[in-house]
Amino acid sequence: MPDYKIAPSILSADFARLGQEVDNVLKAGADIVHFDVMDNHYVPNLTIGPLVCDALRKHGVTAEIDVHLMIKPVDALVPDFAKAGASYITFHPEASEHVDRTLQLIRDQGCKSGLVFNPATPLDYLEWAIEKVDMVLLMSVNPGFGGQSFIPYVLDKLRAARKIIDASGRDIRLEIDGGVKVDNIREVAEAGADTFVAGSAIFGAAKESDPNVYDSVIAAMRTELDKAQKAA
Repeated sequence: MPDYKIAPSILSADFARLGQEVDNVLKAGADIVHFDVMDNHYVPNLTIGPLVCDALRKHGVTAEIDVHLMIKPVDALVPDFAKAGASYITFHPEASEHVDRTLQLIRDQGCKSGLVFNPATPLDYLEWAIEKVDMVLLMSVNPGFGGQSFIPYVLDKLRAARKIIDASGRDIRLEIDGGVKVDNIREVAEAGADTFVAGSAIFGAAKESDPNVYDSVIAAMRTELDKAQKAA
């Protein structure tokens, strides 16, 4: 049976109280902290770096931190994020000069490695590099900004990625990022995803209400995932 994990994206959190925000979503039942790193070069936005990852660890966050690098070049920041406490480090293959080398670098630093595929990027890289991959992340929006709508054709891409992973016999997580919410998480799970990044759907719910709403949003997602699991 799928081991479903929910990974709130701190891109949508209140950065003035980031430590408390992360504590709240983990207390509400989230599994992984998703960490979006943007460089205003590979993607049109500028976000956060290793110091924030390190600060969360020093704050007391012990959950896995999933660092998604939307930067170019990639390799220079890998050791910094590993030292700062990253659990997974994923990157876009087209942003690396040598994909195999970058995957090995991530593993050599003691982290799990992953490839990220934009909506229109083919999965070809995965065929050749799968032996060094611990996570496949499919973007269901174009990277750069939170709050975008899910791109429907990525469901077919999820099914294709799931077939590749299953055929490999390897323990590889299949993550989805972009527009995931209570209304569509079951459909996304049934297409093959087992790890779900949700930013505005979780953190945005509390902007005008009690932070305890995180409990109800994540519980609602779990209910939909249970339905997908029973249908599997």
